[in-house]
Amino acid sequence: QVQLVESGGGSVQAGGSLRLSCAASGRTFSSLGMGWFRQAPGLEREFVSAISRFGSPTTYADSVKGRFTISRDNAKNTVYLQMNSLKPEDTAVYYCAAGFGVVPGQTIGSYAYWGQGAQVTVSS
Repeated sequence: QVQLVESGGGSVQAGGSLRLSCAASGRTFSSLGMGWFRQAPGLEREFVSAISRFGSPTTYADSVKGRFTISRDNAKNTVYLQMNSLKPEDTAVYYCAAGFGVVPGQTIGSYAYWGQGAQVTVSS
């Protein structure tokens, strides 16, 4: 079992920045590929970014490429999502996820464990 706990969500004005953190426990963190997804009200959960167990490669949804950066610190069992130049359309609940693939995928089915979510609200 893997437990994931997100933190760092909040409210920010358009153009601002936030950093989400996801702390993992219960399994060797360095063996896990990690991903971030988000879900806006009335919409399906969508892929945001992923990072391999080695820290590279990383992948991004086109909608966040160049604005968001995923990283991980295996010594702290934590994955991060730095979000810059935030837009109102980035408003969503952001979920951390863990999977076993060498390079984690962009689909929900690629991940076995999920956090409880962190709300991010971007106002115009």
